[in-house]
Amino acid sequence: MPSTYRALCSDFYINTKLNVRMELPTNREPVLELFERTRRSYPAMNAFRRYKDELALESAPNAAPHRWIAIRSASVRSGVVNPTTAEDMYSIHRTAVEISPYFLSISPLDIEYIELLYGFDLAAPGNHDAIAANALFAGSPMAALLDTDSIGEGIQVLDCQPSMGMKLVDDDGLEVHFEVKTRSKSKKPEQPNTEPISVYLTLRKYDPVTNLEELRPKLDEMIERGQNLVDEYALPNLLMPLREEIASGSF
Repeated sequence: MPSTYRALCSDFYINTKLNVRMELPTNREPVLELFERTRRSYPAMNAFRRYKDELALESAPNAAPHRWIAIRSASVRSGVVNPTTAEDMYSIHRTAVEISPYFLSISPLDIEYIELLYGFDLAAPGNHDAIAANALFAGSPMAALLDTDSIGEGIQVLDCQPSMGMKLVDDDGLEVHFEVKTRSKSKKPEQPNTEPISVYLTLRKYDPVTNLEELRPKLDEMIERGQNLVDEYALPNLLMPLREEIASGSF
């Protein structure tokens, strides 16, 4: 499965976020203890980074896959980039939701939501917005907006970043968002675009948590649901059409 995803894009990654209502501690002891506990489970995660509004523990630059865990004022986040096995895809996320509440004094009442994001980057040197418009709207009513016979020659698509959010009828506490992110805004036509087009699937669970032991099972449920949504909807309906349009070399 990871090798299949990797073959379809330049990079793929899975992130989680545990969002809380009250500000998290950032003083030395709880942060260092959490990071040290994480490093014992993942020895390659030995780089402590300080970013704006974030403290992070990351894998060494040459480690594969690349893992990270980060603390912001109201969230604990974790991620893995280009995992090589099914276990690699989710192990750091399970570790993060299991141990971070105890080191950072997070109570069940404090938890606002759990988020799981699947991201796929596609290298695309051309006009990202034109690629997205042609790949995703061709043959639809939206395609009439790009009809050069009606509007005139020389159309240049400036913005096409479709997104859709929904609640699933069988799970009232779960939101699902599909999004295509383009990056063409500052690129001149004569300059190659080195940034990727990204496809995101985000699941966000708002159900109340009454016990910290519920976090791991809730995450596992989201993983099972998210995996199905990726395979049945995000890949065939977003990523594959974009990939084929990029391969056509039209832009």
